[in-house]
Amino acid sequence: MQTPSRTELPLASSSSSRCGCCSSETLTAPFAGEGVEYGVEGLTCGGCVASVQRSVSAVDGVESATVDLVPRGVSRLTITGSAEPSAVKDAVTLAGYSLTSS
Repeated sequence: MQTPSRTELPLASSSSSRCGCCSSETLTAPFAGEGVEYGVEGLTCGGCVASVQRSVSAVDGVESATVDLVPRGVSRLTITGSAEPSAVKDAVTLAGYSLTSS
């Protein structure tokens, strides 16, 4: 019997078959040109992304928060809404990371 190629293997149908930090729902990239962008240092996995997104999403005025993960680099946080930049910075810091730009 021939082993199926990587493209023929079925995708996992539930996030329970994945580790908690790499859920596909946390790796969605923002649409280009939308929102305000910030650089975030220190993110290494989907769990880091989820932590920042949850923390920033809780800020008054944030409609959405998405992160484009760049392991060992500067990840991009994009938010929509009318949140104060200082509140976004505080939320990222509370999550355990730091902004590189505002």
